[in-house]
Amino acid sequence: MMKDTEPFREKLFQEMKARIKEKDESVPVFKNGYHYYSRTEAGKQYFKYCRKKGSLTAPEEVLLDVDKMAEGHPYYAAAGFSISPDNTKMIYGVDDVSRRQYKLFLKDLSTGKTTDLGIKNTTGSATWANDNKTIFYTSKNPETLLTEKIFRHTLGTDSAKDVLVYEEKDKTNYIGVGKTKNNKFILIESSATTSSETRYLDANDPNGNFKVFQPRIKNVLYNVTSLEDKFLVTTNKDALNFKVVEVPLDKTGIENWKDFIPHRKDVLMEDVSAFKNYLVFSERQNGLTQLVIYDRKTGKKEFLKFDEAAYTVYPSANPEYNTDNFRFGYTSMITPGSQYEQDLKTGKRTLLKQQEVLGGYQKENYTTERLFATAKDGTRIPISIVYKKVLKGW
Repeated sequence: MMKDTEPFREKLFQEMKARIKEKDESVPVFKNGYHYYSRTEAGKQYFKYCRKKGSLTAPEEVLLDVDKMAEGHPYYAAAGFSISPDNTKMIYGVDDVSRRQYKLFLKDLSTGKTTDLGIKNTTGSATWANDNKTIFYTSKNPETLLTEKIFRHTLGTDSAKDVLVYEEKDKTNYIGVGKTKNNKFILIESSATTSSETRYLDANDPNGNFKVFQPRIKNVLYNVTSLEDKFLVTTNKDALNFKVVEVPLDKTGIENWKDFIPHRKDVLMEDVSAFKNYLVFSERQNGLTQLVIYDRKTGKKEFLKFDEAAYTVYPSANPEYNTDNFRFGYTSMITPGSQYEQDLKTGKRTLLKQQEVLGGYQKENYTTERLFATAKDGTRIPISIVYKKVLKGW
């Protein structure tokens, strides 16, 4: 039925491809002594996942050549790259069916040896305990693909003997397992549209029992952030627009929650990024996203400022806890996707990368504005517009 559109489809494909930079490289992300990044090559369908030790001038170490791994497969996806705390091993997931059912593999980064762990039907990722030999992973229902179980696996053992550490009984909830940014805790998170529940375990005690942070409550969502001496919890408990509370490490129940950033009727609290010396809050006010730097020593707050009237800004990859550098993404109707790094101490901002738009796009030929329209009930509705400068007043 679509045979006669083949020439047109090919023309569209070539035009779109001509605006994409095929040979490209992601912004390196620093974690635990290494810079991690991926790069693509012209004419290739996949990518290479790489790292450099200590400095970007160090020799490149190709951890996975996905272009080579995908040879002979009509479909291939590699995901969930997770490096052990001692930097010597990597867990990753492979889906060669296109059903998001990943098999887990272990790669010894010192020898290059890859081992099929015999673990199937996962989300593709795994979380390392601090002992460098224990991982936790999420298992899916083979029919519905819902995430239902969390297992513990010890390297070198039969995966058939993996220990079930959590099973979600509520079919409306999705579950996952991860690690706090400061590497202190393993978290199991279960969430639905209107409620959530978290379990936590000391990452130095992988064979211990997970504790319930706060039992789920109808219409209450919460998200846990670990600091050295306490937890921060972003929640909508008695807070329509969410707020941030603090709670001791050993008394996490709701009766111990104390306001850290109180609820505000005109500001939506969306996320908290934690660092050793700073916190960065992601908020939304008047429909516009904004980032707020909070100095943990002085309590001082500072908004990140941008020149354009309408934009989208968000935290990007910030896996390192012991740093004063904060990465964020920025884009607008006229600014291509950009990655910045902000020195939270000095305020210096550095553009790390901006998406190249091929085909002759010139940002200076366009402008963007943010207007407000007043509805009949008095509500001010934000409107973002973009136009070519020569059209002003046309």
